[in-house]
Amino acid sequence: MLENYYRINQAAGLSVHIKADGELQIDLCSVLAAGSSLEIEKKETRQTSLEQIRQHLPEKTPIALNLSGKGVLLKQVPKIEELDQSNFSSVLPNGNLDDFFVQNFISGEISFISLIRKSEAQRWIDQLCQLGYQPLILSLGPFVIENIISQLNIYDGDLIISGHHINRNKQLAWTAYHFDPQASAPFAIKIGNEKIGEKLIIPYAAAFQLVLASKLDRVRAEVESLEINLNKQLSNNKFKVQGFAVLIIVFVLLLANFITLTMLNSSNAELIKKVSASAQSDSSQRLFDEKIKQSEAHLRLLGWDGGINKSTLIDQLCSLLPPEIKLSSISVDPIDRSASRAQKELIFADRELQVTGSSDAIIPVNEWIARIKTRPWVKNVQIESYAFDSELNKGKFLISITF
Repeated sequence: MLENYYRINQAAGLSVHIKADGELQIDLCSVLAAGSSLEIEKKETRQTSLEQIRQHLPEKTPIALNLSGKGVLLKQVPKIEELDQSNFSSVLPNGNLDDFFVQNFISGEISFISLIRKSEAQRWIDQLCQLGYQPLILSLGPFVIENIISQLNIYDGDLIISGHHINRNKQLAWTAYHFDPQASAPFAIKIGNEKIGEKLIIPYAAAFQLVLASKLDRVRAEVESLEINLNKQLSNNKFKVQGFAVLIIVFVLLLANFITLTMLNSSNAELIKKVSASAQSDSSQRLFDEKIKQSEAHLRLLGWDGGINKSTLIDQLCSLLPPEIKLSSISVDPIDRSASRAQKELIFADRELQVTGSSDAIIPVNEWIARIKTRPWVKNVQIESYAFDSELNKGKFLISITF
């Protein structure tokens, strides 16, 4: 339920294409994620310097940077699962892998390798940092659009987007790529029902994969510093959301406990008044005694056990839970079926927790029981049943705990 809040909800994709004469073409697309929808906030094209984007983006905006053109080398080779120095010579003879940031985009049985010298790429990353932005992902070339092609109104194999000519086979795997600066899409491109300029497709795709970084197979160059910053950003978001959720849960539990205790104290005060009044008449003593017993039985039926905080007991049980066990339910004072059948009415067990769940093996269950027995409030723990479910390939168990 909280996963949507862990992500980066606002990000910008920045495409920097370096022409042969060194002239820059910078295109910008910022997006905002809200719930399950993704809205395009800003669209800017044909910028010629990074300083110009300060007019369109606030500082500290997370940036997905895409570089293409001069200085970016693209090579198409047979599929390489993991690129290292031993097979790097097949991509760049006499080249040193440590001198480059490398992106390995695999499609079908082909690897599209994109290279840029670390010094060149770092120059762009440093400029963005100096402008107050947070670059978190670096991608090279047009391959980042693989994650958003399904959103576009493109239904056949080949596609042309802002000079990038991509050939695909019937299985929609990339088979070839070349760049023609004069080529353009033969029809208006849409994302869903919204028209979008073809020069904004790559920056949109870069921003899209940053927002969904934890769910997508990201097309990116291996830049350790950016990867660390991205993971740190996602971890911070997760910590903040979970901390806020814990505060809400604790507040609700405290409020529920306060209301319950207030009601019980009020009920007890009323009972005391009735007992005091009944004590004045010996003739009605038996009647009053019987009413008191009925009231006490009613309190037990409602789960009143002398003020024991059962939510705290459940928290302690869960804190001892081995990772191999998955809980299904925890019942407080469950129905005592044997006593209910004998008396033909619902009878609830007193001071008992009944736990059901599943585990691949019995050993983690025994380990959990041993941990539970170390709690001072536990009187007895026993496993009522353990049956292996062949369909789920897991064992289901039932444990009863008295306190």
